Amino acid sequence: MSVKAYGAHAADKPLESMDITRRTPGAHDVQIDIAYCGVCHSDLHQVRAEWAGTQYPCVPGHEIVGKVAAVGAHVSGFKPGDLVGIGCIVDSCKQCEDCDEGLENYCDGMVGTYNGATEDAPGWTLGGYSQEIVVHERYVLRIGHPEQQLAAVAPLLCAGITTYSPLRHWNAGPGKTVGVVGIGGLGHMGIKLAHAMGAHVVAFTTSESKREAALALGADEVVVSRDAAAMAEQGKRFDLIVNTVAAPHDLDAFLALLKRDGAMVLVGAPATPHPSPNVFNMITKRRTLAGSMIGGIPETQEMLDFCAKHHLVADIELITASEINDAYERMLKGDVKYRFVIDNASLSA
Repeated sequence: MSVKAYGAHAADKPLESMDITRRTPGAHDVQIDIAYCGVCHSDLHQVRAEWAGTQYPCVPGHEIVGKVAAVGAHVSGFKPGDLVGIGCIVDSCKQCEDCDEGLENYCDGMVGTYNGATEDAPGWTLGGYSQEIVVHERYVLRIGHPEQQLAAVAPLLCAGITTYSPLRHWNAGPGKTVGVVGIGGLGHMGIKLAHAMGAHVVAFTTSESKREAALALGADEVVVSRDAAAMAEQGKRFDLIVNTVAAPHDLDAFLALLKRDGAMVLVGAPATPHPSPNVFNMITKRRTLAGSMIGGIPETQEMLDFCAKHHLVADIELITASEINDAYERMLKGDVKYRFVIDNASLSA
């Protein structure tokens, strides 16, 4: 079927309206009418070929929410009208150790929601800046929030799970001191989630002007990372730091704040590498510098259920599809609190 979408034909071209084709649902497929799609920094990196291997036309979008329109003959877990979401994964090998453990995000055969290899035309996946999507039932997520919150749920499918997964894996909770570096699309969800888990949350920002906003999100303390004296006061107190910054920066300043056996987890993905950290910062206190990438399907469902239970959604600014190019420029300047979300009804305009 032919549907309206927004995408780019080249790295140096703006996103524009286009027609794309979606497959007819197979026996295990779910067809979704997309209501809203969040705008992630990854979308910009990929569509502008700042990450290698972009294929064109490129239709970004992996923070997808909407309603089931149709299901295949063998689908039992979903029915038309259900509120559902699609995150960053639309396929994987389904038979490796990672897939068996529900960690499809680490499967070598993971297929991303856009720019991943597929048998569907044009040969690579096309994402959520579109009216419809057809996905195997395994990768469809159930949404328990009320429908009126659907737009604000969309960023949970990437920003939410990207911060939830390391918080869960490194056991954030009561009695733990957790730092969140960067108060943007990822960081604002990290603060909300760590607070809801019961941790003592410290937000790190380069801007004093973000102090009140960070406290309002649930931070117990705010530290301006450009203030050397304020940073020095934080030494050796953190069990976990989740670093969401997607630009190269000095990691040593934050590694020095970890307790013995503390961990700093990188979830922001810069286009060029961070400066190499000082090894002594790590070996003298058995500190860990780690990475984490989104989450598997079971954990993403767990995150959505947790957020529904604790009434958590993203802070968003709703835009039309035709505003996406301006939104990208604003996103580069940090001029959004904290996530743009496309109203996909505007694609038909």
